[in-house]
Amino acid sequence: MNNSKKKNKAFYYIYIACMFVFFYLPIVVMMVFSFNKSKSLTSMTGLSLRWYARLLSDGSILRAVYVSLTIALFATLVSTVMGTLTAIGLSKSRKIVKDVLINVNNLPIMNPDIVTAIGLMILFSSVMIAKGYMTMLLAHIAFCTPYVITSVYPKVRQLDPSIADAAMDLGATPFQALVKVIIPMLKDGIYAGILLSFTMSFDDFVISYFVTGNGVANISIVVYNMTKRTNPTINALSTIVVIVIALLIIISKLIPQMLKNTLRRLMIIGIVLTLGLSVFTGVKGNKKTLRVFNSGEYLEPELITKFEKQYNCHLVYETFDSNESMYTKLKSGSEYDIIITSDYMIERLIKEKELQPINWDNITHKDDINPENMGYAFDPDNKYSIPYYVGTVGILYDKNKVDPKDLEDGWELLRNEKYAGDIYMYDSERDSFMIALKALGYSMNTTNKKEIKEAYDWLIKQRETMDVVYAGDDVMDNMISGNKAIAVVYSGDGAYIMAENEDLAYFDPPEGTNEWCDAMVMTKDCTDTDLAEAFMDYLMDYQNAIDNTIFIGYTTPLTKVKEYMMENDFKGLNSYDPVFGAPNNEVFRYQDTELKSYFADLWTKIKAYE
Repeated sequence: MNNSKKKNKAFYYIYIACMFVFFYLPIVVMMVFSFNKSKSLTSMTGLSLRWYARLLSDGSILRAVYVSLTIALFATLVSTVMGTLTAIGLSKSRKIVKDVLINVNNLPIMNPDIVTAIGLMILFSSVMIAKGYMTMLLAHIAFCTPYVITSVYPKVRQLDPSIADAAMDLGATPFQALVKVIIPMLKDGIYAGILLSFTMSFDDFVISYFVTGNGVANISIVVYNMTKRTNPTINALSTIVVIVIALLIIISKLIPQMLKNTLRRLMIIGIVLTLGLSVFTGVKGNKKTLRVFNSGEYLEPELITKFEKQYNCHLVYETFDSNESMYTKLKSGSEYDIIITSDYMIERLIKEKELQPINWDNITHKDDINPENMGYAFDPDNKYSIPYYVGTVGILYDKNKVDPKDLEDGWELLRNEKYAGDIYMYDSERDSFMIALKALGYSMNTTNKKEIKEAYDWLIKQRETMDVVYAGDDVMDNMISGNKAIAVVYSGDGAYIMAENEDLAYFDPPEGTNEWCDAMVMTKDCTDTDLAEAFMDYLMDYQNAIDNTIFIGYTTPLTKVKEYMMENDFKGLNSYDPVFGAPNNEVFRYQDTELKSYFADLWTKIKAYE
């Protein structure tokens, strides 16, 4: 019997140990790699504090930390007061009112975040509230308050209904009865609501992303944008956050009396931070303002500061995670002066009259643009767009694992069973269908459903025989580490990966590929067109373009800058200079709603296929 108990006890300890390893090993790994010397997120090459130094020098990250903390504290304070009073009020309500309100309170908790986010975004737009710090704060209060009510209400139900009357019979005013009798008896539920509200607010991403504007971003938004490229600063930031949270937990356990006056301290902190908030969102004087909307990790941050100083203006810089989310925010009423987006989306914005023409007389560096990167089908006369970065989609392969003769198969290399289980496909609906359509000899912009269905069958057959892995931007670090032999990548990413791993090479299949172009456009809402065009021209300045290109890593359309990069950072890497204007290359064109829906349905089936 004793042996049986010992075995059970040993099994229990092993189970607990495994559980903690499962929970905390990823955090430990992240913390270790925050001291990694190289950019790799998976390969340790030495110890360094470079990413902590970069973190502390990055103003956008420090501002995001400030926004996250102040929003969380304000939202916690307001939602705790509102939620507690509501919970107390519910206990005095009639049953039918109580039941209805409890069910209504549960809706925001059960509702998917994306639905809440879109609803709040439309609400703020419809009532003409400028998106920014205040809209983010209001949104956080809205979704935190129901959690406080849920935490406090059970404690209210446990109270003796006559306790408030007894206090007033003894001479207390209603307010004194509330503050000195009822609330102290609810403190456990209130503390739970405070912790839950702060946690929900501090790490929120989805709702914050859709309701913010005016350059205001919290930690979650900044970290998400960093994941678009390999950025080890994420590890440094996350490590600091974990350490701070751990210290707060330890302090709260060692000094429990610190929690006694939590609400009072939050109110004092709130007043102090209100003064600090005025500095962060204060009036910018009479400086001109330029609003720029760009993809995450797609502009060297120092260039923003330099531009503001050079032109004595304020640049409101926001980022998006996809062209589609950018379009959603634009159409919901958010206003921008410059948008940096992709070819097919530019065509759509032109069709919907969302853009205004560019005065090329103000673009002093126009002659520096490579003619091969001008005149794309989405804007043949470059009336509305100035190329920002360009490239192709091709195949990155390990020279030690892939037979050079197999490259002659072009896109069919991705169905060569010799490499089954050793391929990354890019997790992109349009690029995946592009590969299949080009392999079949069709246009990647076809509207013929018979051809599209053949492409679908090609991709399904590939999944049946090749065991491919659909990967996003994480393919960069995986290929640097040599995890697979073949990957579909953007040429700029290929150049970055090849610079870190000399065993890799890149080629564009002869059947043709997606020759993409991201460009700068000016919206119809832009009023200071001279400042907007000055910013576009500023990014094309030789030294500014070099600094930006080193940060981004993609192929610049500026001839002299590209030559410099090919002689220095990307010397000998053919993926930095892919073949532009090849006969079978195409640029993605705009898809109407019906065609896009058809592709989306097929893509869902491909991704769900087992």
